[in-house]
Amino acid sequence: MGDAETTTEGDSEESTTEQTPSPDILDSLIESGLHEIRRERNGLLLSGFSAGLDIGFGPVLMAVILTLSTGGYGDLGTELLVASAYAVGFIFVIIGRSELFTEHTTLAVLPVVDGRASLAGLGRLWGLVYAGNIVGGAVFAGLLVTLMPNLGVASPGAFETIAHKLVDHDPGWLFVAGILAGWLMGLLAWLLTAAQETISRLAVVWLVTASIGLLHLPHSIAGNVEVLFGVFVSSGVSVTDYATFLALATAGNAIGGGVFVALLKYGHVVRGGG
Repeated sequence: MGDAETTTEGDSEESTTEQTPSPDILDSLIESGLHEIRRERNGLLLSGFSAGLDIGFGPVLMAVILTLSTGGYGDLGTELLVASAYAVGFIFVIIGRSELFTEHTTLAVLPVVDGRASLAGLGRLWGLVYAGNIVGGAVFAGLLVTLMPNLGVASPGAFETIAHKLVDHDPGWLFVAGILAGWLMGLLAWLLTAAQETISRLAVVWLVTASIGLLHLPHSIAGNVEVLFGVFVSSGVSVTDYATFLALATAGNAIGGGVFVALLKYGHVVRGGG
């Protein structure tokens, strides 16, 4: 009896620590991607809009921390706090299962690579989710700029500083850094599928997105809110700066998630990896 109990306990412990095989992760991602590609249009738009709204809480918390902190960018403590605040918006969106364009740069590409969905379906999904994300972020930024003077928790200078961290770069840097941000978001989609528990998923979201924040990489959807705040509160951030940022960050994000994660992971797994 004792030996049987020991064996059962050992098997149970082994099952809880066993990693999810790569083929299972890939299959799950493909099925998820197919589900999203086949979703009804209004559902995608509303979910994307919700994600655009929710992700805005990250930049707001970043501005609050910069306003209250005695340090600034370059100070280790402030940088870590700001990066963690940046991750909050992603936690709201991803754990809440709203649609985020930069997740679909990997997730929705996989069914196309596998021959189970068309490029037209991918384009439809990307277009609807992206439009919802951008409009939701714009609404959030406009609403918060209207309310912030009465709330008194973040200064206009903090929003301007955050925006300049993204727009004060040449186009080449924005594009390449956007690829890195998309790459990390693609890895996040893969790691979330492998994670077994809510706590693990929270940790993965925080780790990846806080890294993006710490490196000040251009994420097209979170950055949409960050730069729009700057446009609304400062004459030093122009509409041209915003449009340039958004175009290059979006292109870089799509390449980073689609090529460096979706194509490479797919090729690795179908050739016997994992």
